[in-house]
Amino acid sequence: MASYFDEHNCEPTVPEEQYRQNALLELARSLLSGMDIELGDVDFTTWDQRLPPPASKKVVDSLPTITVTPKQADAALKCPVCLLEFEEGETVRKLPCEHLFHSPCILPWLGKTNSCPLCRDELPTDSLEYEEYKQEKVRQQQREHRLECLHGAMYS
Repeated sequence: MASYFDEHNCEPTVPEEQYRQNALLELARSLLSGMDIELGDVDFTTWDQRLPPPASKKVVDSLPTITVTPKQADAALKCPVCLLEFEEGETVRKLPCEHLFHSPCILPWLGKTNSCPLCRDELPTDSLEYEEYKQEKVRQQQREHRLECLHGAMYS
C-alpha cells in the first residue's frame, strides 16, 4: 500500500511527520473499508468504556403516556429530541425524571441506551451484568463518602 506522500507525489515538511500522517491515512482507510482496527491494550470489558445497554422492555412499555395540557402547550414545551412543540391534547411519554418526549422520538433511543437524553437519569435494564455494575458503583460511592466523613470527623 502506497504512503500518503507517494499517492500525492509530495514530500512531508518534517520527516518525523511522515509516520504520523501515514498512520492517520491507514486509520481512515480502515474505517472506510470496514476493517477491524487493532486498538492494542484498550480494554472494553468494563462498563466504564462501553455504552450502557438498552432500557428494559418491561420498563419502556410501562412508561406513562400523558396528554399535553393547555398550560403545557401554552408554555411552548418542546420534545427535546425533535424540537417540535407539544400540541394541546397530544399524547406523549413521560420518563421517571419527569421529562416529556414524543413516543417515536424516545422509544428508539431507549432501545439503544437506558438513560434520558437530557439528564442521563438511568432506567433499569435487562442486563444482569450492568445492573450489578451499577450496584457496585453505588456501593463504592457510599464507601468513599463514609471514608470522607470519617476523615472529616478525625480532624474537626
